[in-house]
Amino acid sequence: MIESSLRREVEDWIRLDPDPLTAAELQMWLDTEDEASIHSAFAGFLQFGTAGLRGPIGAGPSRMNRAVVSRAAAGIAAYMKERGLSSVVIGRDARHGSEEFTDESAQIFAGAGFEVYVLPRPLPTPVLAYAVRDLAVDCGVMVTASHNPRQDNGYKVYLGGVVDGINYNGSQIVSPADEQIAALIDSMNHALPRGNFWTTLNEDVVDRYIARTALIAGVRQDVKAIYTAMHGVGTQTVRAVFESAKFSPPILVTAQTEPDPDFPTVTFPNPEEPGAIDMALDLARQEGADLVIANDPDADRCAAAILDNDDWRMLTGDELGALFGEYLATTMPDRFINKSFANSIVSSSILRKIAGNHGIEFHETLTGFKWLAKIENLGFGYEEAIGYAVDPETVNDKDGISAAIMLARIAGELKAQGSSISHYLSQINEKYGFHKTVQISIRVADLTSISRTLDDIRKEIPSDIAGLVVHGFDDLMKPSGGLPPTNGLRFFLDNHVRVIIRPSGTEPKVKCYIEVVCKNGSESERQQADELVSRLMPALTGFFQ
Repeated sequence: MIESSLRREVEDWIRLDPDPLTAAELQMWLDTEDEASIHSAFAGFLQFGTAGLRGPIGAGPSRMNRAVVSRAAAGIAAYMKERGLSSVVIGRDARHGSEEFTDESAQIFAGAGFEVYVLPRPLPTPVLAYAVRDLAVDCGVMVTASHNPRQDNGYKVYLGGVVDGINYNGSQIVSPADEQIAALIDSMNHALPRGNFWTTLNEDVVDRYIARTALIAGVRQDVKAIYTAMHGVGTQTVRAVFESAKFSPPILVTAQTEPDPDFPTVTFPNPEEPGAIDMALDLARQEGADLVIANDPDADRCAAAILDNDDWRMLTGDELGALFGEYLATTMPDRFINKSFANSIVSSSILRKIAGNHGIEFHETLTGFKWLAKIENLGFGYEEAIGYAVDPETVNDKDGISAAIMLARIAGELKAQGSSISHYLSQINEKYGFHKTVQISIRVADLTSISRTLDDIRKEIPSDIAGLVVHGFDDLMKPSGGLPPTNGLRFFLDNHVRVIIRPSGTEPKVKCYIEVVCKNGSESERQQADELVSRLMPALTGFFQ
């Protein structure tokens, strides 16, 4: 028997649900006393944070649906009105529900009296981020769940100018905006005004993004690149940028070329996942390619694979960050006068060394491009989770499209010199040291146990981890160097080892980031680094068991 208070809550939700399909599903659950489904759908309102909304599609406040999206849009509109903001551009990917959620958002923003623009079709997230600044609007909303599983959708929020003293400049929201918007969303328990007048943009804004992004390609390069969009929305834009740059068209993984919200050829639509780019690697072997490039489904992330010792392998996010950093600083020094390099705290320490060698100012930020994008005069920034801003003057966010054309430029230039990305990375290792980085995730039964364990470690800092002496310790709740506080720990150990431990934030997981620095990456040093990582993994897991 569904308790009366919950039944009233469901009935109130049904009354305001703009989607007759989800309203009917909820009513059916009430009529059949389906307690399990009701409790799952009403396990609290889908959390709104600095990443916006993200969750599985379905009925009720705990899922992504038109009712949740309409309240989120109304909360954002109320936040904007309080600050005198009045214009918004909305973009979408090709996931299930994206078109409906875009239309729902447009109706709510139009009903609030805003000037509303909608991108013309499913497009990469970087195009939306570009449009915020290109159109000089106050806010941008992207309907996407990035590289989440097929059953999910989501909602990213960008701000255009200076809001509450923070220079957003077309980047994602940060705290306390997320808490303020979330509080306003919670108050939207009434019928919401709607409008039907907004501007659906033509291709002009997309064409401007393509032309601007192609400029970073430099002169035409002879490069044979394999490309996969991972069933997302990147293909058309990547091909247009390559064409505008006069590069040879990338060779497409045809089974993954067109947008498909069911992601039929991959278990998980993230190029970092094991097996996700196997089809691209097979095609690279068949074609004798120079490079493999992969975007995630909304094309804001970029992964790469290279031929190394006669076989293909994925580059880590940190290797790609070092490649971009050294190449940009070496070949375009004038571009970085009065500019900065930056990476997230969990990324490799190598970019700091590259910046120092080239006399470039360096900054370290908390995890996430929402923080990297707030660095004044950012010239290049990256995070180890394959997010790169190689052209932040065009897009003040991670951009997998500009990263793709920059990769092709680098591969082509090195090929023309009789070299390769593999050789270039070896030179970087010789110059700055070999930096092995590994991320491990530890799943726990109880999310609250993570904070308790971290607090226990703070109270009694270990003298060693896996036999490696702890030489330094940072409590990231009391950070130095101007970082905002965050729940995490950083250790500096023997053998040039750094370990960072932090909660996932969205799942009952702990993430541990290990970095081992060796002199130059010889075979024996790589083996030693592998052994150190193997020692550390069970020790770190042991903290949470």
